[in-house]
Amino acid sequence: MSEIPISGRTDDVASRIARRALAKRGAGYTNEVRCLLDAALEVMKQRGTSSRPRVADIVRAAGLSNEAFYRHFPSKDALVAALLEDGTERLYSYVAHQMSKEPTPEGRVRRWVQGVLSQACEESAATTRAVLWNAGAVSEVSGSAPPVPSDRLAELLSEPLRELGSADPAFDASLAAYATFGKLGGHLGSGNQPTDRDIRRVTAFCLRMFTPADGEPA
Repeated sequence: MSEIPISGRTDDVASRIARRALAKRGAGYTNEVRCLLDAALEVMKQRGTSSRPRVADIVRAAGLSNEAFYRHFPSKDALVAALLEDGTERLYSYVAHQMSKEPTPEGRVRRWVQGVLSQACEESAATTRAVLWNAGAVSEVSGSAPPVPSDRLAELLSEPLRELGSADPAFDASLAAYATFGKLGGHLGSGNQPTDRDIRRVTAFCLRMFTPADGEPA
């Protein structure tokens, strides 16, 4: 073959090969991060609120190395923040799916409350409690708060509250979310699971706490 490069062709080949290599590496890194997050979640669930896992505990459970851990996370606190964000996105997707089953805004608000409070049910409570406890430790040590789940979940309430007549649905949704997540925290702290009556009462509270169209508090 000729050693004289054809203009543009060699760069195209080099770029294509480089992109292919990066894509493979990216897929591998994605798997590493998922393994670390899943392992951290399991270790935290096992330890509950008695002790916080070390990096060594997490990488051992993930079957990875310290090098793999620090390739993706500068510290254990960074992993805890990522774990909280990951859990928040999963909850967001779950609640959004449940809300989509309802034709009325009132029904969607009820599904929202039910989805949020489900994190205090028996199958989820231990994991939720452990993650929030570890996230609280991050705030104490670093002085900065990790992502707040209620802020993200409040986004789902804005539209049904707007349909119900709220003049400021984003603001009202944030108030309803803080109140509901506060109730969730109470259930997690006491170990009491939310009842159907709890869900109805919180839903009724959310449905009546919004700013009417004239801009005056209800």
